[in-house]
Amino acid sequence: MQIGIVGKPNVGKSTFFNAATDAHAEVANYPFTTIDANRGIMYIRTTCPCKEFNVKCTPHNSKCIDGTRFVPIEAIDVAGLVPGAHKGRGLGNKFLDDLRQAHVLIHIVDASGSTDEEGHPCDPGSYDPLKDVEFLEKEIIYWLYGIVKKSWEKIARQCELENKKVYKMLAEKLTGLGVRENHIHGAIRSLNLDIGRPSRWTDDDILQLADHIRKLSKPMIIAFNKCDIASDELIAKTELLRKMGYRVVPTSAEAELALINAAKKRIIRYTPGGNDFEIIKKDEITEKQKKALKYIKTHVLDKYGSTGIQKCIEEAVNMLNLIVVFPVEDETHLTDKQGRILPDAYLVPHGTTARQLAYMVHTDLGDHFIRAIDVRTHRVIGAEHELRNGDVIKIVTDI
Repeated sequence: MQIGIVGKPNVGKSTFFNAATDAHAEVANYPFTTIDANRGIMYIRTTCPCKEFNVKCTPHNSKCIDGTRFVPIEAIDVAGLVPGAHKGRGLGNKFLDDLRQAHVLIHIVDASGSTDEEGHPCDPGSYDPLKDVEFLEKEIIYWLYGIVKKSWEKIARQCELENKKVYKMLAEKLTGLGVRENHIHGAIRSLNLDIGRPSRWTDDDILQLADHIRKLSKPMIIAFNKCDIASDELIAKTELLRKMGYRVVPTSAEAELALINAAKKRIIRYTPGGNDFEIIKKDEITEKQKKALKYIKTHVLDKYGSTGIQKCIEEAVNMLNLIVVFPVEDETHLTDKQGRILPDAYLVPHGTTARQLAYMVHTDLGDHFIRAIDVRTHRVIGAEHELRNGDVIKIVTDI
């Protein structure tokens, strides 16, 4: 699973990415700073079973902070998008190519209205950030529409002459974009299109189909960034967006990055996604640092409850309907072969079975699966048993 960080240039995409991944993508105040896609790992929070089982965990593929497990998910920060990208304008072709395998999108919008449609700085409040929401969706929709329309006559003819399913043929065409058959079938049903006579579909039908496919295959959450410098009037637009069906989270990527850096230097104690921090080195902190931390607390944490970065990531994962499970080798000691306690946390789709989890851990485990054991209840569970969020599972094989 992969999260795509999208938006026009100069809205704080790379700062968001750095804060969320603890990476170091270049940050600068001019368009197209990000040319090649940056890739990194973001984390979602879930309760670690360590406290429930009264053990000190030794995570391997994730991390645990005071009983909160941070589970990894891949992320990509792509080049900034400008109007006309689907026609190749700006870095449009690069943007859309990088976006192919993203399963969910976090759209970074400058809530302060201080960047114009091209990503150039302008006076705060002089640009309506809602325009960015409309234009980015339009670019992705027209990109999908162009791909479908290019071979539409051939697809429609084959479907009718050879009795082929149109959603299956479209799935073959769009599979490289992370679009699945069920996305296309769902979009066709919602539009009530004549599945037996696709040659009768109009250009507008195909455009609406592209819109629905985008919503199903690449759902989007809006990060209303720079919320600390946005006017109350602009922040109020989040409610308008929510009424339009969008998920919106006010964010301050700069505040999150500042808190993470301060925590690294042990100036403060801060857990990503927290609603507060604790100053550790009160005698050593400078007046400038005190002022900056006070600003973040007053204008971000107290006002919005958090910087919004972690919330965005977790909202995005919720849109993918994922759960977290903990496979172990030894159900008595909760260890793997190396003796690590509760070593791994896996993000898996809701409905994942015990056998499917075995394959995710290792192909050999799936091939030689016999049964699994629910560590909490000590009950034996079968191959088709659907796992629940937070399950701790031992996989039993014949090897």
